Amino acid sequence: MMEDQGHTWKDFAVAGGGGEAAMTVLKSRAVSGNPPAAAQIKGLEIREWAELGFLTSLEGVADNQNWDQLIPPMISDVMKYEGQYVAVPVNVHRVNWLWVNPDVMDKVGVKVPTTLDEFFEVADKLKAEGYIPLAHGGQPWQDATVFDAVALAELGPEDYRKAFVEHDMDVINSKKMERVFAQFDKVMSYVDDNAAGRDWNTATGMVMEGEAAMQIMGDWAKAEFTAAGQTPGEDYLCAPAPGTSGDFTFNVDSFAMFSLSDEEDVKAQKDLARTILKPEFQTLFNQNKGSIPVRTDMDMGDFDSCAQASMDTFQSSSDDGGLVPSFSHGLATTSHIQGQIFDVVTNFANSDNPDPAKTTDQLASAIQSAM
Repeated sequence: MMEDQGHTWKDFAVAGGGGEAAMTVLKSRAVSGNPPAAAQIKGLEIREWAELGFLTSLEGVADNQNWDQLIPPMISDVMKYEGQYVAVPVNVHRVNWLWVNPDVMDKVGVKVPTTLDEFFEVADKLKAEGYIPLAHGGQPWQDATVFDAVALAELGPEDYRKAFVEHDMDVINSKKMERVFAQFDKVMSYVDDNAAGRDWNTATGMVMEGEAAMQIMGDWAKAEFTAAGQTPGEDYLCAPAPGTSGDFTFNVDSFAMFSLSDEEDVKAQKDLARTILKPEFQTLFNQNKGSIPVRTDMDMGDFDSCAQASMDTFQSSSDDGGLVPSFSHGLATTSHIQGQIFDVVTNFANSDNPDPAKTTDQLASAIQSAM
């Protein structure tokens, strides 16, 4: 679409799931005076870049295209700095998904679990029949993604927000949070011994191939099933992560635009921002990415059943309070606090003698140190 408008797309991709490596490269480029025209930056990191003076305003495009009428306020607020858009959202990901191989479940005679207690019962039966109950990759952001889902299940949306958005120590350092760590430990006990360092898409492949039964991962995992020619409801199932039905942890991919002097570059930035929110792009991109459109006026008729279910929950949860920003994917808190949480969660996940009470104290101290 950009090339059709006379622009040249130069991709500067940086390998590594979760984006940590990409952020390191981006910082080195920006500090050396060679920033890209646009970069994928998420959540509160957008504000951090804007505060440093690196980003340019997109307010002219936003006003002309009525972005405030198209984008939900909870998301548009993240895209703005001092009331002006400095980034454009491309999608909405639901993080709290459970991906399931139905053939494996049928062979063992179990159903998709809707609560954590059901998950443990089902996982025990799967394990007894020689299947890996939960496909997982032992990387900090993947550990945090599973912890994210367990925290939402145990805390509920209100206390989840208090803990990871507001950093309320009465919730963070509480018996409830100890329970979260205890349940997280139990969930992780159903992961195989070879998970260390495994990429998330490799774990998704284990579900596709029937080696594992389930995976807790955001809806980007659906793109792997789609690319393999699989159909939701037949070849694989999508369901809310156990205990989170009706709730929605959101992750939004977005492109932030850097301050540049060249007129052609500035025009390209504005055209990119405009193009990203076009209905045609929103449909084609999100059908392939696994996510749902960020525009609230989109027709979902051409999307699959998982995407339609995701949009339904996105809309209903935004009305009833079940919509929460994902801490594991940078939408709830700063990168500094997120990094501290990652360290605590991953150390706990890899501990030979995990102690939920002690770890809860460590979490409180870690968050306070980064505030």
